[in-house]
Amino acid sequence: SSTFLPKAFGSMAMVNVMNMALGHLPSTVENAADSKLRQMLFDYKVNEDADFTGAARILGNMRMDDSDGSVYYVCPAEKCNVYVKIAECFLEEDETVDADAAVTKAGTVVESIPNPEQHTALILRYKSTYARVLDANRKFLQAASRYHDLSQSSTDLIDADDLLQMLGRAATCAILAPSGPQRQRVLGLVFKDPRLHQLDAIPSFEAHSAILTKMYKHHVLRKAELTKFESSLATHQQALMGDGLTIMERSVIEHNMIAV
Repeated sequence: SSTFLPKAFGSMAMVNVMNMALGHLPSTVENAADSKLRQMLFDYKVNEDADFTGAARILGNMRMDDSDGSVYYVCPAEKCNVYVKIAECFLEEDETVDADAAVTKAGTVVESIPNPEQHTALILRYKSTYARVLDANRKFLQAASRYHDLSQSSTDLIDADDLLQMLGRAATCAILAPSGPQRQRVLGLVFKDPRLHQLDAIPSFEAHSAILTKMYKHHVLRKAELTKFESSLATHQQALMGDGLTIMERSVIEHNMIAV
């Protein structure tokens, strides 16, 4: 019946049985019923259990073929969507290695999507997820560039406040990135954005424009100026490095040495 599976998903014993069955299937299941079950289990785990890692692993084992004659054929757009969903779930649990693997798979597919203008929302989700993965893996220079690109998106699918959030994240990552010509280029892109000072009105970004401006102009930064910025950082952005400095401390020391 239509109510059997939803009720079954509420039973841990039944879910365990389904998981075991999904791991012991023949090479082909009629109408790819196993893939449909995985999708349903994924939705339940995300929406009802908030078990994002479990949901990602369920979807990660879904069979997807490139041959359109296969019962498991999945078009490039749908395949990209699956990989992005997996990456998003792993990010929810800070499983950055698995998120990186999933978004990398999405990247191998996204370029082969026909008529990309019909899949703008999906492509934006992929780009946003990729930027978040770079950020989570402390690849701040690349993340800053990706966030800035997203902040420039001209589409009705993203409202102005979300675009401003992307600009704020670009500023954060640019400030934390290792010193050098590439960071100076990204600092310049954010500094020249006419919306930069709008970040002052957003509590989580209120210190960013002043710090980024000083960095871009090679002005020395004082410790007292960094308190609000430091308190706005995510946990992975506050990590201690091998030399005993935080990411921000190292970035500021490198900057000040050049500024002096």
